[in-house]
Parts: sequence; C-alpha cells; structure tokens
Amino acid sequence: MAAKKTDDGAERERGSRVAGATDRIIVGGIKFHAYHGLTKLEREVGVRCSIDVELKVDLAAAIGSDKLHDTIDYRKIHALVLDVGRQRKSYHLIESLGGIIADEILAEYLKVEEVTVRVRKETPVLDGIVDYIGVEVTRIRSIVRKRAKGLR
Repeated sequence: MAAKKTDDGAERERGSRVAGATDRIIVGGIKFHAYHGLTKLEREVGVRCSIDVELKVDLAAAIGSDKLHDTIDYRKIHALVLDVGRQRKSYHLIESLGGIIADEILAEYLKVEEVTVRVRKETPVLDGIVDYIGVEVTRIRSIVRKRAKGLR
C-alpha cells in the first residue's frame, strides 16, 4: 500500500485511520410485513415495518484493502433484521424489536462499536392519520460491557 502526502505534508497509508473519523455502515429502509403490536388487529392482520440500521465501525482496513472480510457484510445485517422481525416471535412493543436487533448485532459483530436501530411502524392502529410511529435504539459496546460486568 503506497503512502500518500496529505495537505499538511504528512504521509499516511491509504486506508489508515484518521483521528476523529467516524465511519458508519447504513442499511436503510428494510421493509417487511410483521405481526408486532398491542392490538388484536396488529397481531392478526399485521403491520408494515421499516427498519434502518446504522453501524459505527472502523472502516480503515476495508478502505485500504477493498476486501469484504475487512468490513461488515450488509447482506448479513439485512438477513438478521428480517429473521428477528419476521421469523421469530411477535413483539408487543417495537421498542423490544429494536432492542433485540441492536443487541444481536453487537453480539454477532465484534467490529461494531455502536449500533442504532430505527424501527417504524408504517401502518399503526391509531385514531388519526400519521405517516408512521417509531423508536430509535442505540447501543454502545463499551456501555453494554460495563452493564454485563455489573450483573455478574
């Protein structure tokens, strides 16, 4: 890998980490029909869900190598969301759905430093018209580790 001169005259390897850089992988708008909710109608007829996942991860190695094994395969994130959202249990709260997805991503992908999951119910049962209702769940690996140690 060749070094590149920066504007300040320093040399940096292509793909090396830049201080203060925040890299993210975003898998947005994962849509599916599911049976999450409190009402009988939501649990029998179902609702349309849309989920966004943002992963904070150091992408320097992937940028430098251009190899899939140096990053997170977004196809696997997509599959995990569909598995939790469609194939497993029906959740009463979308908060639970978002939290389970976030926790599983942190457990499965050690490169992920932080994960944010946005869950939108696009067809909520409400007395009125809204585009969607939603929640955003963020989990940070260092905080999750501290909580786990406190439970032991």
